[in-house]
Amino acid sequence: MSDTVFHSGFACFVGRPNAGKSTLTNALVGTKVAIASDKPQTTRHIIRGILTRDDGQLVILDTPGIHRPRTLLGTRLNQLVYDTWTEVDVIGVCLPCPDKIGPGDRHLLTQISQLSPTPTLFALATKMDIAGQKRTREHLIEIQQLESELGFQWEHIIPVSALTGENLDKVSDLLLGSLPQGPAFYPEGEVTDEPTQTLVAELIREVALTFVQQELPHSLTVTVEEMQNREGREKPLLDIYANLVVERDSQKPIILGKKAERLRAIGTEARRRISALLGVQVHLDLRVTVVKDWQRDPKALRRLGF
Repeated sequence: MSDTVFHSGFACFVGRPNAGKSTLTNALVGTKVAIASDKPQTTRHIIRGILTRDDGQLVILDTPGIHRPRTLLGTRLNQLVYDTWTEVDVIGVCLPCPDKIGPGDRHLLTQISQLSPTPTLFALATKMDIAGQKRTREHLIEIQQLESELGFQWEHIIPVSALTGENLDKVSDLLLGSLPQGPAFYPEGEVTDEPTQTLVAELIREVALTFVQQELPHSLTVTVEEMQNREGREKPLLDIYANLVVERDSQKPIILGKKAERLRAIGTEARRRISALLGVQVHLDLRVTVVKDWQRDPKALRRLGF
């Protein structure tokens, strides 16, 4: 019988948009469970990534980036993050090394430090591979100074690169070690509890974000209308019918491109990624749909799953 003490619990990653939360989640879990993009506000719901080891199980909640909301969707996403803070054992605040700590970071930390009881706080200095050693050292000092400035205490301050893997093991060791003793919440081998349909929709949106202009991402969402195995085939084929949803008629041509070339390119790349994720051949049928001002319309938000 093993004498290893098993720890289990929940941690959430928070921070400004594009702070590296989703990329770090994927790296710790060891596979892609959350979409990542260089465009802000990519994450739109709580993604659970599950890391299981012999000594424990860490459930990571990757949250949307805290921002000043300009739409009803933005307000709901911020509230989703605030609600999550009270449900986890540890909060990992992602503070990218290349960026100066700004008013948004201080506002976020002030709100977290006022929680009762105050959660265990980790400072995760992300993107250290981009910043270089000198800037990373300066950034770590700035993070340390936040303790006296805002009146709280970090459990650990860890520079990390999700892309190169530097200090990734250290992050997982310290996060797991800070959790209470307890049983596993999920079976071994499970890496997320996201429904397959949600993962597929998010993969399509991730691909679309790489093809569209900078101003469009906030207006874009994806719905999977139907997903089923095609009958009567010896080799499995998964039929997927999905809509790329925008909120203005003028945005539809941006997604389509000249003679629908951009939409076909999105479909080709999305089909490749979905097939790799699910391990099955995929037929993907994409359509572009306009739902007027869906980010501000409560009824439309409910229909679209927000």
